[in-house]
Amino acid sequence: MRNYHVSKHSSFYAIGLSYKKADAQIRGKFSLDVPAIDGIMRRAKEQGSDGLLAISTCNRTELYGFAQHPYQLIKMLCDQTRGSVEEFQNVAYIYKNHDAISHIFRVGTGLDSQILGDFEIISQIKQGFYRAKKHQMTNPFLERLCNSVIQASKRIKNETEISTGATSVAFASVRYILDNVCDISEKNILLFGTGKIGRNTCENLIKHSDNSHITLINRTRKKAEDIAGKFQLTVKDYAELQTEIRKSDVLVVATGGQLPTISKALIHTKKPLLILDLSVPKNVSDDVMELENISLIHLDKLSQVTDETLERRKQYIPQAEKIISQVKADFLSWLESRKFAPVISALKEKLKVMKAEEIDFHAKKLNGFNQDQAEIISDRIIQKITKQFANHLRQSDSDPEDSLALIQKIFQLEIDSEWVKS
Repeated sequence: MRNYHVSKHSSFYAIGLSYKKADAQIRGKFSLDVPAIDGIMRRAKEQGSDGLLAISTCNRTELYGFAQHPYQLIKMLCDQTRGSVEEFQNVAYIYKNHDAISHIFRVGTGLDSQILGDFEIISQIKQGFYRAKKHQMTNPFLERLCNSVIQASKRIKNETEISTGATSVAFASVRYILDNVCDISEKNILLFGTGKIGRNTCENLIKHSDNSHITLINRTRKKAEDIAGKFQLTVKDYAELQTEIRKSDVLVVATGGQLPTISKALIHTKKPLLILDLSVPKNVSDDVMELENISLIHLDKLSQVTDETLERRKQYIPQAEKIISQVKADFLSWLESRKFAPVISALKEKLKVMKAEEIDFHAKKLNGFNQDQAEIISDRIIQKITKQFANHLRQSDSDPEDSLALIQKIFQLEIDSEWVKS
């Protein structure tokens, strides 16, 4: 791994866990809400970190940041969640420098998503960056990296068909209902929770089920009414949740609680009830399975729903990877230039000192010496010299480290290598 000098005394790491090795229960233990993310940012700042990005979705929790050792990031994550270091190590991944950069590109472009081509993650990256910026935990490296990932995501969306077709967790849940509930248009459906997944599920239900018996409940009634008004659905108060569950044939739970919002004690029904839990952590307690006629399906099973749409998307992976390679190459080129920017800057300053000394010397020795013209000519020569050095460093087949060291030695340059904060 080439040393990119992304920070003076530390490396860039990506640490996290995802659906690939961690089940919903474990992911729930490590999920981060806004106060937890704020706590991590404050702690990182106290430890002198110069850049940190936190991402937490139903399928993954990740920290991208600068550290002397990845354990610093792991410890901050575990301190703000219900998960332990031991549990994390069993399912985690750790990437460093170039590998960490490659990982965030795959995550942000939907290639690492549980449902291929699901671009919801890019909004989480944007939100994570804005929250980091709020805590003054961004730097030129992190900003350029996030912008590059966003650029790659946009290009893949616009230039390929990897995200076409109705495939998402919300669609998968509706697909499951349609495949497993007879006469769905006649059934009573209750949607509890009207966040983003809840709203998308509601829209898909209306579009695909031809069902007018859909009731919405949310802790904040106004949010439910906003959605219900659009589709002319029924809204009930949170206090009526138990009553509405008793009437329902299908219960979709899309709440965002850190603890279960639906438990055995709330359910008193004598007819079959299908419950779909679209939340991470789980918002439906496992004890509901002790009741008769209850079927409980969690997010992980829904996310395994595959169809022709997903198969069709796979053919666009090579095209998406080509776009990622192009955008990533531009980013790494910029990163390489940042690597030797302090040397070129110091060289330019050294040449300017030499110029000033020579102009001063000749101004005293030569009659009619035109100092203004000498300044213009000298500045042009300095610009050409530094440009030649910069081009050599960019294009050289040899290790730039040797060239940088040689330039520093010849011109006796003093370098402040902590360019990230410049």
